[in-house]
Amino acid sequence: MKKVLAAAVAALAALSAAAEGYQVNSFSARQTGMGHTGVALKLGAESQLFNPAAMAFTDKTLDVSAGMSAIKASAYCKHEGTQWETSNKISTPFNFAASFHVYEELYAGITLYTPYGSSINWGKAWPGATLSESVSLQVFTVQPTLAWRASEKFSIGAGLMISWGNVNLSKGLLTWDMASKLGDIAWQAAALQSQLIPGSPNPGEKPAEPADKNIPPASVNLSGTSDLALGFSVGLMYNINEKWTLGASLRSEMDMKVKKGDAAVSYDASPFLQNVLRESLDEMSSTNFSASMPCPYVFTVGAAYRPLGNLEIAADVQLNGWASYDYLDIKFAGLSKFDQKIKKNYRDAMTFHLGAQWGVTRKLDLRAGLMVDLSPCDTDYYNPETPAMTKIEPSIGLTFRPTKRLAIDLAFMYIKGMGVKGATGRIDQKSFAQAYSAAVDKYNSVVTPLGLPAYPKADVPETVDFKADYAVHAIVPAIGLSYSF
Repeated sequence: MKKVLAAAVAALAALSAAAEGYQVNSFSARQTGMGHTGVALKLGAESQLFNPAAMAFTDKTLDVSAGMSAIKASAYCKHEGTQWETSNKISTPFNFAASFHVYEELYAGITLYTPYGSSINWGKAWPGATLSESVSLQVFTVQPTLAWRASEKFSIGAGLMISWGNVNLSKGLLTWDMASKLGDIAWQAAALQSQLIPGSPNPGEKPAEPADKNIPPASVNLSGTSDLALGFSVGLMYNINEKWTLGASLRSEMDMKVKKGDAAVSYDASPFLQNVLRESLDEMSSTNFSASMPCPYVFTVGAAYRPLGNLEIAADVQLNGWASYDYLDIKFAGLSKFDQKIKKNYRDAMTFHLGAQWGVTRKLDLRAGLMVDLSPCDTDYYNPETPAMTKIEPSIGLTFRPTKRLAIDLAFMYIKGMGVKGATGRIDQKSFAQAYSAAVDKYNSVVTPLGLPAYPKADVPETVDFKADYAVHAIVPAIGLSYSF
């Protein structure tokens, strides 16, 4: 029975942070309205987020900006003819950036932003609860940056990324069918013991089945804070002429490591079944888990074109290096038999950005854009902690300048998932199968010598497929302020 605990560590699959599920593409309220383009645009302090080299083309002594988005997302799962919907909190990724003219053609800056951050809540009462109940993930990055304008046409820039984060997630440890098999054996053993051994407690009537079998009889909440992770951001910018600019940037891969996460088990079962499960599952709360996830490298190239003095068009192509995320390794301190190596099988994924800005007056700019975000996930290893699929993301925005030095940015983006049909989530039953077989053998070793009927042993598959269709959509309003002189 104790080995049933190992099935619980699959809960950490939520640390995977699928690229288009948790990768925040709203670093700037201004650029959200322009399809989140930026690698070939001269954005002042906010260039640190898109291309550090572009910061060297600012003509300001000081440029400061701050912004925040409010992501309201909904996910839907259709399983065996019934549709289930999430109830998610609003996520609020933010950014702050400041740049300074240091000396001649040298510029320095610092930025704080949230490259990953989202939440999803399916609740307990749905058939995929053993894959995911809820997830909340946040990653923060501080990036000091230097940029040098080598000539009127060319600049380079680099920044040091210092990142940390936290995760809080819940999932069911085993299905009701799994638990009821173990509970049935334990109840029959207790009933037999009360008949054969004087003074043994009577287990009473066999526990009734629950009203909702979708609710797992035991769930776990896992939470942890990662250590600091270091990476770098580098960029190049080249002005071909007054109309054309090219840019390229690379944000390096980082590994976010949780070394001492905490676990807490809760129960939704009859008192008798709770006691059966507590014998093994309470052990989870007595140790720490460790795990790591990759924040992939992001390589972006782009071009900006100015056909008119007040019109600018930009296009970026972004490669997210998720192919390195093949497995998720999880270890429990002092309980190595529960360690797991979870197959993820991610692939590199592209994101395409297109945007335009029109300067209507000296005080007002209008923007529009479009992103196409391709999924990195293998639908044969699917987990609803982040329903991965290709997304289409149109956006609009504006900037209003009430004074020469102050600007107010507003943007709105709509995210429409293209849907996934027949995605397969795999509920791990290997440890349960071992526990079930051991429990049956132990029971039969007692009853067989007494001439009593043996408990029938059934074959338990190592995994159970959870096939479903998924859809998502989200709205992302954003606001920002900037001040420069």
